[in-house]
Amino acid sequence: MTIASFCRPVRDAWVWSIESCFQLFPCLADPAKRSSWGLKLALLVLHLIFVGVLFLFDRYLIQKTKKEPWYIAIYLALFLATLFQYFFTSSSSPGYVLDAMRAGNETHSTFSRTSATSKQPALRKNGSLNSPVDGRQLGRDVPGVNTTSWDKLVMEMYPLGSSSRNWTCTYCNVAQPPRSKHCHDCDKCVLQFDHHCVWLGTCIGQGNHCRFWWYIFEETILCIWTGIFYITFLKANITRQCYLVLTNQTTYELVRRRRISYLRSIPERVYPFSKGMCRNLYNFCCARSSIYAMEPLPTADELDVKARPYTCVDVFSCRCC
Repeated sequence: MTIASFCRPVRDAWVWSIESCFQLFPCLADPAKRSSWGLKLALLVLHLIFVGVLFLFDRYLIQKTKKEPWYIAIYLALFLATLFQYFFTSSSSPGYVLDAMRAGNETHSTFSRTSATSKQPALRKNGSLNSPVDGRQLGRDVPGVNTTSWDKLVMEMYPLGSSSRNWTCTYCNVAQPPRSKHCHDCDKCVLQFDHHCVWLGTCIGQGNHCRFWWYIFEETILCIWTGIFYITFLKANITRQCYLVLTNQTTYELVRRRRISYLRSIPERVYPFSKGMCRNLYNFCCARSSIYAMEPLPTADELDVKARPYTCVDVFSCRCC
């Protein structure tokens, strides 16, 4: 059996599974929609990771959750509201020019039916019938019937004498109202075009600009709030690590001191392996000759010297260094 004959069934099974997935989820068949949904999923996972790390490793935040649950409840409510606003905004229409034309067509159709019903041919006084009114004349001044009427509506929004070439889209071949623009990503003209948001996977225009503003507002507050949590978390960890370096301790020795047999009998404020702050810092940063260097336990006389309280003479003689 050759490698090609072995890989062919695997490839066929893979292609079949992908086609089955596309049949179950037709939206994934479009590469642009796949990319959009993949970006949304990535943004969702990013939010969950940033918030989840805090609740897993920040002890201060865990204690604050137990003491002040309402504070964390407000934060989680903002987190969920931001995610909801994100998906709500990304699934909303920015207001396409073609949709505005269709809405105008529906409005005109309703108006035409009403007008045709109310203006049926009536009997004249001499008993003869009036000629029916031309439907084209009824819809002549009503926008939305066809491209010609839409062009007329848009033309009225521009100054007299403007050329139709200046406000006709070369891609959609439709008349663009003022403040409209063709989006090359969506391949449609958008009313009051602001920009195409890659993170949302849609344009920002007249239909969803307000929703986009609320999403940015909520996301900004959430980022600032989460940043404060991270600064507090990192500040506490950096402060503790600096304290350990200056006293030549480890986290295990600091937390589990009472469980270590050779440290259990030593007072809390005595650091048996400390050689002074400056020498501890120098040995930690510059004098690491080997990763296998080992330190012996201090003698009883050395512990007595370390346990002796500081005096003014010790301060001037830099005993702590």
